[in-house]
Formats: sequence, structure tokens, C-alpha cells
Amino acid sequence: MACRYVSRVKPRPPGNSIWSQPAQVCSILHRRRPAVEELEPHVDSPRILWVAALTIAVSVVAVLAVREVAVRVIHPAPSFTPLTLDPPIIDTFLCTVVAILVFVRIVFYPSSIRTWRRVAAVVLVLSFLPDVLLATSHDMGGGWREAAALMTMHVVVWAICVTLLPALAIPKHPPKTRALDRALSIL
Repeated sequence: MACRYVSRVKPRPPGNSIWSQPAQVCSILHRRRPAVEELEPHVDSPRILWVAALTIAVSVVAVLAVREVAVRVIHPAPSFTPLTLDPPIIDTFLCTVVAILVFVRIVFYPSSIRTWRRVAAVVLVLSFLPDVLLATSHDMGGGWREAAALMTMHVVVWAICVTLLPALAIPKHPPKTRALDRALSIL
């Protein structure tokens, strides 16, 4: 089949230009473009399940490590419940599950990883508001040191979610399509 674009190319003086050779023009103009399904990230259900479990586990362990360091360094008042054992575990678990659900929804957007990181950054900044209010009100016997410890926990979980989820949930190479899934062509 002849290239229909060759007739549109104006003759140029001979030389090393690609426009002087119609076969090269055809090969440039008819390059294979990736299909839409190749451009979209592909996430398998079993893969996202183990990535979600890993993200939750790593987040909880990291928050408990930050909590332990904060308790040993700051020595918060016993009435300051956000740095006791149960609230960080429960809050981390619930908020990480919500983050995973948001990630699963965002992963099919165009430029999904960039969108995910932007949404996560906005949520991180918003998550500082209760800590700032806690520090300024001195509610439960806490101040800026305790609020800084809580903010550090938020940053740690944010960093884990922003790096682990896209890195492990989205495969580097999309799965190959089976021959039966492709349209049949005689050309």
C-alpha cells in the first residue's frame, strides 16, 4: 500500500534531509502509536491487596517507632492520649486504608502518579490542622513538642503511602494482551 502522505510532501533539493526520501517520510508518519489501554496503568486485584496489606503494616510499624522515640524524648503527660499506644495504631490503620482507597480510584486518571502525589500532599497539609489546634489550645496537656511528634507521624505515613503504593501497585511493564483480545485483521 502506497503512503498517502508522500504526495503532500513538496519536493526539496536533494541532500541529507529526510524529506528527500519518501520512504522515510512514510515510516515517520506511520509510526505505531500506543493504544489507550497501554497508556493507562494496570493494577491487578491480588497485587493491590498485598500492596495494601504491606503499606498498612509498614505504616503502623513506622508510626509505633516514631511514637516510641517521641515518648522517650518528650515525656508527654499521661493525660495526653494521642501519644498512648492505641490511638496511633487505630488512626494509622484507618487513614492508611482511606489513602489506599483514594489511590485505587486515582490510579486510572491520566498522569495518575502525579495526581496521587498532589492529593497526598494536600491531605498531609490538612492533617496538620488538628495538631496545630491541639498545640495552641494546650488541650489534654499537650504543646508544640507533642504536636511536632504527631506531625512527624503524619509525614512518615505520607512518605510510605506516596512511595510504596505507586512503586509496588503499578507494574513497570503492562501485561501482554492475549491474541484473543486483539481485533483480527487480514492486513
